[in-house]
Amino acid sequence: MFKVLKFGGSSMADANQYCKVKEIVEAESSRRVVVVSAAGKRFPGDNKITDLLYLCYAHLQYGVCCDSIFEMIADRYIEIRDDLGLSLDIEAELAAIRKKMNDGITQDELVSRGEYLSARLLADFLGFKFVDATEWLTFRFDGEIDVEKSYRKLQNIPYESGIVIPGFYGIMPNANIKVMTRGGSDITGALAAAAFKADVYENWTDVSGVLMADPRIVENPKPIKHITYDELRELSYMGAQVLHEGTIFPVKQNNIPLNIRNTNDPKNPGTVIMKKCEDDPENDNFITGIAGRHDFHIISVTRHGLSAAVGALKKISEIFERHGVAIEYLPSAIDTIFFVMPTANIADKLYSVIGDIENEIKPDKIEVTDNISIIAVVGRKMAFKPGTSGRLFAALGQNNINIRMISQGPDERNIIVGIDNKDYEKTIQVLYNSFVK
Repeated sequence: MFKVLKFGGSSMADANQYCKVKEIVEAESSRRVVVVSAAGKRFPGDNKITDLLYLCYAHLQYGVCCDSIFEMIADRYIEIRDDLGLSLDIEAELAAIRKKMNDGITQDELVSRGEYLSARLLADFLGFKFVDATEWLTFRFDGEIDVEKSYRKLQNIPYESGIVIPGFYGIMPNANIKVMTRGGSDITGALAAAAFKADVYENWTDVSGVLMADPRIVENPKPIKHITYDELRELSYMGAQVLHEGTIFPVKQNNIPLNIRNTNDPKNPGTVIMKKCEDDPENDNFITGIAGRHDFHIISVTRHGLSAAVGALKKISEIFERHGVAIEYLPSAIDTIFFVMPTANIADKLYSVIGDIENEIKPDKIEVTDNISIIAVVGRKMAFKPGTSGRLFAALGQNNINIRMISQGPDERNIIVGIDNKDYEKTIQVLYNSFVK
């Protein structure tokens, strides 16, 4: 058994969290490769180190002194070093960064230093070798990761005695540092797991896996013990923020289970994400999870025989494309096609889009509905449970929730409903209580 571990910002926040990380790593000899984020918040109102680094760069761009901000960053890492009783010369590392800031430093290099310093400290604390991400994670000139080249480089680095890698960044062909989007350390960990062909990729954070519903809406929702990559993709797309979206692909492609764990509750098994999940005989729920998003527009275009008219859908879709508006859902009736998109994408283009549709399609009627929320019920067993849709619609009807849109694929992996924004939380609660509780 061989595992790659990634620890998020909450796990790197202070010396106490470092101690928890060390206990986790040393609990199993299979945990030899560790990827880390920059130090996160220690308490509500605290600052994430990466946010402070971005703020430093903004100050530099406008010629404003950032000494007090950089001092906050330095104090945090010096405090962690001192509390852990380490001898790493972190002051020299900080001085080198400060000098580069004075001489001219790219934004990407500056904001990457949070992960860099976290990894240096943790490597010293664990007695592992520090391996800079620039030694292996390679970007192409187009900004995309050169996966095969990165894999080859990492596979040539001995890991048996333990290595610690900073997440979030890599190196361009011109030797400049490049960062990923926020949360990119998850991707670094997944790439490392794929390169080393790990048996498991453990992603350690501050939650005990994926929950079946938003805990801010449903009180103590049940955890999801096992979930497929496709189901997680559906839930993530619908707003369940657990992992960086790019995390899934490298491990899914290599059929590596991804285990989401809680650094503050290491005995909790968390959620295991796999390509295919076997049915759990102790769990008769056919709903995997419920998630949703606010603020959508529905534009309904009606014309006699529209749905059967060859090329009509293409013509209308091209109008949206011309205006840079992506369509997320396309339910239809005999004479009506419904175009569903986030309000933010259409708000400033609405009248231009409607005008073009009227001129080019000559519809009998166009209707616009706003303040819509989209909620998805996701599950791998729904296709084999007759009457699932009927139960769902009945539960909403009995609770006076008006359904404004319905979308369901033939595989019944998910059932999507559109409801008024004002009914969003109530709908989540009703669905959870009807199918899970």
